[in-house]
Amino acid sequence: MLNLLWVLLASYAVGMLLPLCPWQPKTQGLAASVCAIVATCSGIALGLFGLTAPEPFTTSIASTIPLLTFAIRLDALASFFVLTISLVGLAASIYAIGYVRHFHGRVSVAALGSFFNGFLLSMILVVLADNGFFFLIVWELMSLTSYFLVVTEHEKADVRYAGFFYLIMTHVGTAFIILTFLLFFQQSGSFSFEAFRHPEHPLPEGLRTFAFLAALVGFGTKAGIVPLHVWLPYAHPAAPSHISALMSGVMIKMAIYGLLRVLFDFLGGEFPWWWGFTVLVIGAVSAWLGVMYALMEHDLKSLLAYHSVENIGIILLGIGAGMIFQSYGLQELAALGLVAGLYHTINHAMFKALLFLGAGSLLYATHTRNMEEYGGLLRRMPWTGLFFLIGAVSIAALPPTNGFVSEWLIFQSLFLSFQVPSLIVKLMLPLAAAMLALTAVLALACFAKAFGISFLALPRSSHARHAEEVPWSMRLGMGFLAAICVFLGLAPMVVVPLLDRVTASMTGTSIAEKMLALDGWALAPVNVEFSSLSSPVLAFVLVGAAALGLVLVALFGGFRAKRYSKTWGCGLTLSPRMEYTATGFVQPIKRVFSTIYQPTVKLETELLEESRYFAKRRRFEFHIEPLFEKYLYKPVVAAVYRLADRLRIVQAGSLHLYLAYMFVTLVVLLLFAL
Repeated sequence: MLNLLWVLLASYAVGMLLPLCPWQPKTQGLAASVCAIVATCSGIALGLFGLTAPEPFTTSIASTIPLLTFAIRLDALASFFVLTISLVGLAASIYAIGYVRHFHGRVSVAALGSFFNGFLLSMILVVLADNGFFFLIVWELMSLTSYFLVVTEHEKADVRYAGFFYLIMTHVGTAFIILTFLLFFQQSGSFSFEAFRHPEHPLPEGLRTFAFLAALVGFGTKAGIVPLHVWLPYAHPAAPSHISALMSGVMIKMAIYGLLRVLFDFLGGEFPWWWGFTVLVIGAVSAWLGVMYALMEHDLKSLLAYHSVENIGIILLGIGAGMIFQSYGLQELAALGLVAGLYHTINHAMFKALLFLGAGSLLYATHTRNMEEYGGLLRRMPWTGLFFLIGAVSIAALPPTNGFVSEWLIFQSLFLSFQVPSLIVKLMLPLAAAMLALTAVLALACFAKAFGISFLALPRSSHARHAEEVPWSMRLGMGFLAAICVFLGLAPMVVVPLLDRVTASMTGTSIAEKMLALDGWALAPVNVEFSSLSSPVLAFVLVGAAALGLVLVALFGGFRAKRYSKTWGCGLTLSPRMEYTATGFVQPIKRVFSTIYQPTVKLETELLEESRYFAKRRRFEFHIEPLFEKYLYKPVVAAVYRLADRLRIVQAGSLHLYLAYMFVTLVVLLLFAL
């Protein structure tokens, strides 16, 4: 394992330096991608070895900086996230070979390739770090490299604003993470994670709760939970698409890793039931509101960004249920909730990265992210359409895809709440399941819109009419993720035992044998008598039914005479103006949930001079009120501006006054020291 680790670190390091050589942009981009491909392949092998290893792998290098040790620990939890990062990173690296041509002559391909490798390396080190000080350093490196990648096209004002907004939000989260680690340091006297696990004096109950809330806010900001999600629809669309795939697919999962590390490792998995209930409620609200706002988006990458909020909420539903069961001593059900949450973590990483790469392919071919200017792209980009369809079906949780399997497991863990002695929990977990069901239905509607408006019907712009299929490397990157999505959906008998190794280290209970029935061909939520699912059999039935339908059509319809004619259009010639638009598709949902959306609709009509009964042109505007920005963030920003304006009096420009400030500060510090 040590050799694999050295290959991984060396490849990323070379990938950060090699593109900076004074070569042609094409060579710089290729060098960055090749180094990342070597590193991510090493990461895949390292993650698989770590998941199957009997003991965690540890190594460390001493530092001359006090409290800092470059300590690395590859346990089951870290191995799972190393594997997830590397799988998405490999697809993004292959995809980037063709995609970065999009930036030749406009941005520095050398800087893009260097930061790309640095970003992947920083995420790997985040999950491997075994020292709090070291963790915070690489966490900050992850935030800074992702910021520089977001502002790749910094000449655009909206990109600069998106990067600035992201930078502020990520550092607010980092401040709370630092506070969490300082609480553990206060009790253990060291920044070593091993000292956090076994402190000299355990944290008092009040400080444990404070550490939980600080970790939830700190990591929740990076994850994008509601109401800390506001940076996602700005940063993800602004970044290059293969970077968006990494940010949405794996970077926000670093927050899930951090939260699990704090709750089940540093705090030992011991907490009151209301901690899990809090995570559950946040997850349900994030899932529902995320998909609600995604439905109203016509910018494809913004739509996908809001779906990241939704899926983080779904992951937290599984984790929250596991925490509740853990607090009542139901270890097997706790392990089930965590397995479901982790299963959806890797599933979301795969299909969301696939969808962002698909969106990048559409942007590459049409030079726009607006779905209203797409249409008819399936005929022109069949491979991109196929891969995007696989991702859309997976995120909509249709059987037998990977999204269906993990969401089914989350449903089962929520329905098993009848075993909890608390009445309120027995009532609330099924309500969370109902919220998840509503979310799933809305997600299906959203991706019916995204795929249908983008790929079907007639082209609605010259960009769509002249679109061509993307280069082979971009198709290969998407195809790799599409294949993994299919595998994760059809082979839970392979995935569950690996996830069980992760959850067993957190709950102390192994449930893989109880979850796999019929020699692994069926999946059960601990007890097969409660319910069971066989995704291979389900896939066989669905494919068989479709094949049977095609055979029957060929047999009974093939002998009849065929006649081709244009679709009847009420005597009119059909044109793209008659198609369903993205706005029209979601109009009924917008009306039903108008209280939440608070839409602003503006319709201006210019009439003909000859007659007031005929319109010359109409102009339609539709705007969704950003509630959290309006009622939460803008008042806070305004208050900070007012406070800063009042404090300007301190900056008087007088040297004597500044010296007086320093003198008073020194006196106060001396008094505290005494």
